Amino acid sequence: MKRMLALLLICSLALPLLPGCAPLSAAQELKAPDIHAAPLESGDVNQALSAFAFSLLQRTRSEENQAVLVSPLSVSMALSMAANGSDGDTLAQFEVALAGGATLDELNSACAQLMADYQNLGGSTQCSLANSLWADPEGQIQEDFVGKCRGVFNAQVFQSDLSHRTIVNDLNSWVSDHTNKLIPKIITDPFPEGTAALLVNALYLNNTWASKFDPNSTRQRDFTHGDGGVEPMDFLNRGSSSLDYIQGKEAQGVVLPYDDGRLAFVSLMPDPGSPDLGQWLDSFQGDELSRLIQEARKDTRFLHLALPKFEAEWRGELTGVLSDLGLDTAFDPERADFSLLGNTPEGYYLSQVLHAAKIKVNEKGTEAAAATVVAASGSGAPSQDGVTLIFDHPFLYGIVDLETGIPLFLGTYE
Repeated sequence: MKRMLALLLICSLALPLLPGCAPLSAAQELKAPDIHAAPLESGDVNQALSAFAFSLLQRTRSEENQAVLVSPLSVSMALSMAANGSDGDTLAQFEVALAGGATLDELNSACAQLMADYQNLGGSTQCSLANSLWADPEGQIQEDFVGKCRGVFNAQVFQSDLSHRTIVNDLNSWVSDHTNKLIPKIITDPFPEGTAALLVNALYLNNTWASKFDPNSTRQRDFTHGDGGVEPMDFLNRGSSSLDYIQGKEAQGVVLPYDDGRLAFVSLMPDPGSPDLGQWLDSFQGDELSRLIQEARKDTRFLHLALPKFEAEWRGELTGVLSDLGLDTAFDPERADFSLLGNTPEGYYLSQVLHAAKIKVNEKGTEAAAATVVAASGSGAPSQDGVTLIFDHPFLYGIVDLETGIPLFLGTYE
């Protein structure tokens, strides 16, 4: 029987950076020669990652049929690590789904570039991407695969019995330490016998608005949920200001930049009378969201902007979603080819993809933990003098890299 691999995706936003993780009780940290990939910006790969990001949100929202929050960047990083152990048709699916048909070397270089870029953002932004590989002693993981995880993805590598009870405390401690204890527990039970390795990603992000909302302007107004229910909640408010205005796809939206000059919070709400949020999301194709953001009307005068002040979180299993996105071979024990990952004659396949995300949106900026972003909802129409936009109905939101178009977080507020 093939050995199983589990991907755990842990992403957190707006958390202080940590100097390191606490000692693990049973896991042994391993060393191996690093195999590096030169950082290289690739427009084609970035475009593919943007398209993958929105497809991930669409599929997850469709399966849940309710508000969701995901970190496409976190998912992409963990899957890219796994791709380095694949070959044949399995590798080809990774290259198409994540890189738009570019090679694995190009995908690795793009990931290395993004990791380098996000470690050196300006302003007050704090961003850190953490990766780890947990290998079972009987997993027979190849040294070259370990070297790529370390060299390309700067991953910590541990050896631990993944079916023993101690993995629960060890892994939860690593996750808790790397999310400032906002996610104290990611698993409750050991993994099944035959689990060969875990690939774990954690994203930390702390952003401050380039122009903060005045706390004295925060006040209650009604928000109409997708089911028609009305709930009073606190809204962030901003009067006359100059912001990038999104209009298209039967929707209106705003780009709220952070003080690092590269990342921004984006919120987009369907126009009154347009299809419900789920149908509207399904109308997007490829990297259409990124193009809408890039084509936003610069420095538009806003008469009034109102955005809910909120917290959101989501966790779930993404195996079915990722299979639907073209990675079905990787999850099929009979067809998966991870022959470059380890030496067991039985072979390997992906058995689980666990994902968690949390976000907060307030007057100072955004903060989150696990996988995905913050946002608000409303509607408004442009006038001769300016735009009034009130996010008081279900809307799409995310944290987006304005240079590459890649969403770090995407979510729906419903």
